[in-house]
Amino acid sequence: MRAALVGLALTFAPLTMSAQTAPATDRPAVLVADQVFITRDKVLVAQGNVEAFQGETRLRATAIRYDQATGALSIEGPIVLSEGENTTILADAASLDAGLQSGLLRGARMILEQQLQLAAVQINRVEGRYSQLYKAAVTSCKVCEDGETPLWQIRAKRVVHDQLAQQLYFDEAQFRIKNVPVAYLPRLRLPDPTLDRATGFLAPSVRSTSQLGVGLKLPYFIKIGDHRDLTLTPYLSAETRTLEFRYRQAFVSGRIDFDGAITDDELEPGETRGYLFGTGTFDLRRDYKLYFGIEVTSDRSYLSDYGYSDKDRLTSELTVSRARRDQYVRASLLNYQSLRDGEDNDLLPNLVLDGEHQRRYFPTSIGGEVRLTLEAHSHRRTSDLSTDGDGDGEADGRDVSRLNGEAEWLRRFTFGNGLVTDLQAGASFGLFNIAQDAFYSERHYDLVPQASVAFRYPMQRREARGVVQQFEPIVQFGWTGGDRLNIPNEESTLVEYDEGNFLSLSRFPRPDRRERGAVAAFGVNWARIDPTGLDTSLSFGQVLTAKADDAFTFSSGLQGTHSDFLLAGQLRSDEGLALIGRGLIDDDFEVAKAELRGIWDFKRGQIAGSYVWLHEDAAEDRDEDVSEITFDGSYSINSQWQASAEWRFDLADERAATAGLGLSYNNECVQVDLSVNRSYSSSTSVEPSTDIGFNIGLRGFAANTGTERYVRSCGK
Repeated sequence: MRAALVGLALTFAPLTMSAQTAPATDRPAVLVADQVFITRDKVLVAQGNVEAFQGETRLRATAIRYDQATGALSIEGPIVLSEGENTTILADAASLDAGLQSGLLRGARMILEQQLQLAAVQINRVEGRYSQLYKAAVTSCKVCEDGETPLWQIRAKRVVHDQLAQQLYFDEAQFRIKNVPVAYLPRLRLPDPTLDRATGFLAPSVRSTSQLGVGLKLPYFIKIGDHRDLTLTPYLSAETRTLEFRYRQAFVSGRIDFDGAITDDELEPGETRGYLFGTGTFDLRRDYKLYFGIEVTSDRSYLSDYGYSDKDRLTSELTVSRARRDQYVRASLLNYQSLRDGEDNDLLPNLVLDGEHQRRYFPTSIGGEVRLTLEAHSHRRTSDLSTDGDGDGEADGRDVSRLNGEAEWLRRFTFGNGLVTDLQAGASFGLFNIAQDAFYSERHYDLVPQASVAFRYPMQRREARGVVQQFEPIVQFGWTGGDRLNIPNEESTLVEYDEGNFLSLSRFPRPDRRERGAVAAFGVNWARIDPTGLDTSLSFGQVLTAKADDAFTFSSGLQGTHSDFLLAGQLRSDEGLALIGRGLIDDDFEVAKAELRGIWDFKRGQIAGSYVWLHEDAAEDRDEDVSEITFDGSYSINSQWQASAEWRFDLADERAATAGLGLSYNNECVQVDLSVNRSYSSSTSVEPSTDIGFNIGLRGFAANTGTERYVRSCGK
């Protein structure tokens, strides 16, 4: 029969202090055991499934002896001493005070956050805050009963765990790999796993490139406060002296992140190189959101030389926006920096002001939806030349501003026979100002009416085994009035003709260009849904116009009075296979654009590949065909080892563009990453390079351990 004593012999709290108001360490202890008795010399003995509670401290043991005269506890093991959810101590025997806060534990092992294990000959507990471990071994690796040496461990003469400060202090520490000493540290301080952020060194990494040689990165993390931190990473090699940095700060209504570096290297002797990337998001009043992004670099090749980014155009942005059910507002200020060879930033529209406001109404009198849109845009070039100085036929310093508005009514009718009819009618206006351009007049304006009607007839058929086929023919007729203004094409040079804008009255991406005249579109959508797990869909269509638009390029697929045939489809299975493709095919079956993407997700990894084809088109600044195939994949060799690979091959040039291999090892106590990447691209500012990266991270110190997937089994 279980017996219990509450506040009888194991209490040191004053009798006048109630349990409800006493601090945790001053509250009476609770003892539960199979047998409890008092000897003649006034020693309390508890035996069999003994449990004692003191605040958040919980003790389980075989037997406890309490000497009322001395206030000491003698405990027989095996002992399990738990302090909240973070700390557990296992021991063979112990001598503790009545509050379980101070004393000695022999043959003890401490476990922190179910990650870090600290084994010692004995542990001295002091005031419930400090634990002193003598002749200690520390590791986060799985410790097996067969006595196999952990993959890594830290041996120390003494280890002090400060539970309040969440720190571990080591005296005469040795770092060992498979019990082989590889480093000696007289003094060492590390955070325990319960501490999320602490000032100190992070895991180093080794990086080797063909341009910079072998270098070492040693990050140092600085906790500035509860909501901000700074990481400084010196990067040193024979060719470079670089200081990388990262700053983060959280606010009540947002956060900011900055990454950057400053460099003195042998690639550009005597030049200070660097970059700065940053983002910030904030929630403002009345549902507004603020976003900013900064992307700047010292020269065209810096990001590529150091592997920070593969971007060849940088964007800095400041945006304020608000999205509600029936309203959208946005205002943006943008700056662009080109890193491409042959592009002069002074001649590019690098400063842009852009904004839009859209409202939706649902009038009951006429039904449907009324949509009002107002859009403003302005961009400028650094150059102030109003004539053509570089021979491209355009004014070098041309600046453009515009204001566009549109009002449209949309309504859908569904008839009893299944026919679906979509009506659209409206008008738009445009005001344009062309500055610093001797070839165009300064001001332009127009007012454009438009209307369209589209018919859909969706059909469905059920087959055996629950298979469903859907077939939907589509026909649209539309008209847009007015004539095109004599203004330069600044924003709509690249046109994408796809399923998204197939039924649009204008397929130009921006309102500085608009299709005019009568237009018709026809197409079909087909889908097959199989409950066994194989779904297929296909879309086909073509656009017909009364008059050809010379603003469309050849590769847009919209030249002439009838467009290329648009063909798009996808296939998906429950086994993780997905194929997605689209293309533009003319009457002679010549392909202007095509892309295909395939993905196979399986139990141990993923394989993905894609193919892109673009016909040469001088109007889109493409002097030769683009034919490119890419591949990327990952494979889990077992629960710890994972391999990855990526490859991009230029079929037009018959050479590889990039290639990369990666190998990683993860278990409960260590993470090892090895990567090799090769870039074959070359230009006046970028050289072909090979990048080798090597990184080792130890789990258990202020870092979450691996998932159960990575935990090794004993004997393996």
